[in-house]
Amino acid sequence: MLTNENLHYLDNAATTIPSPEVVAAVSKSLAENWANPSSLYTPGLENAQLLNRCRATVAKTLGCTAAEVYFTGCGSESNNIALLGAAHTRQNWGRRIVVSGFEHPSVQLPLRRLAEEGFEVIEVPPEKDGHLDVEKMAGYVNKGTILVACMLVNNELGTRVDTEKLAKLVKTANPRTAVHIDAVQGWMRVPFRLDNIDSLAVSGHKIHAPKGVGALFLRKGYSQGMKLPLLGGGQEKGVRPGTENIAYAVGLAAAAQQMQAGFAQRTEHLAALNRRLRQGLAAIPGITINSPDDAVSEVLNLSENCIRSQTMLNYLAQRQVYVSSGSACSKGEASQTLTAMGCSALTIDTALRVSFCGENTPQDVDEFLNGLESGIKTLSHIRGH
Repeated sequence: MLTNENLHYLDNAATTIPSPEVVAAVSKSLAENWANPSSLYTPGLENAQLLNRCRATVAKTLGCTAAEVYFTGCGSESNNIALLGAAHTRQNWGRRIVVSGFEHPSVQLPLRRLAEEGFEVIEVPPEKDGHLDVEKMAGYVNKGTILVACMLVNNELGTRVDTEKLAKLVKTANPRTAVHIDAVQGWMRVPFRLDNIDSLAVSGHKIHAPKGVGALFLRKGYSQGMKLPLLGGGQEKGVRPGTENIAYAVGLAAAAQQMQAGFAQRTEHLAALNRRLRQGLAAIPGITINSPDDAVSEVLNLSENCIRSQTMLNYLAQRQVYVSSGSACSKGEASQTLTAMGCSALTIDTALRVSFCGENTPQDVDEFLNGLESGIKTLSHIRGH
């Protein structure tokens, strides 16, 4: 997708570059599908049908029915709708909410707002190795637990959470408890099932679709009577009011279809890139790998334990190698995930996140490794003076 072969983009967990096929599909739709899909004349009705075809395409990749998929503006919006809706709907019979301690801000902050409203929010931190103990998490579920929320893949470490096991344990403990999964980093990266899951959020710009579009799975019948946080027209059955963005729904469907078709080949390719990166890091003294060994291949978090993250990012950027220091949404703040794991200040302050997509190459890995090694030597020398 990149036309500049000297640019090495390794921050795909922050956002991906829209694929040419998706850009073409969106451009065509913007020009042709201009009518409001709620309108009752022919162009509007045709667009409503197109929207439902896109819905069916996304649903197929999630393993649900088209009627259970709602288009949103992004993954964060999907999370907010699901979390606030679930809590406010169930508050008359319970006030406890259980969430993992390494969630994205779009999960953490709505739940902290709910805590301010009087809900009991229990955050279960990850283990020191970056894994999440789902049995421990489910152990907090009691008869007053209205919601459990967890991400499928952690955005900073790449940790894969066994959400299927978690959901089963939660429903066994209390069948009334809602289970929400943030699958923004997991969709099209790992296979998953929706058994015992009530709601699930995904985002377009993590899979080479445009920014500004996401989707929300709501189990059949789950949204009936839900006190939804957004009010307006009846679009998306009232779950997400506002005139639908048809062109971006087309882009989301096109990207999902493209990603699903290349899933097996991409998985193998990314595993090879991850192995190459880990082997290269093992040859550089002082490197600590923070991601678990069984993390998804797309994400690897490391600390070089020498140079502050922002300084190293700037050095690498001069070589047109682009990585991050953690979640892009945190904008340089200390890693919430590494902090929750109990990592040292040095580990946190020198952390870098490398995240791949299917378009990355062995050369991208080598350029990062060369830049990192050079940066450690150069910047350590400057600091020493």
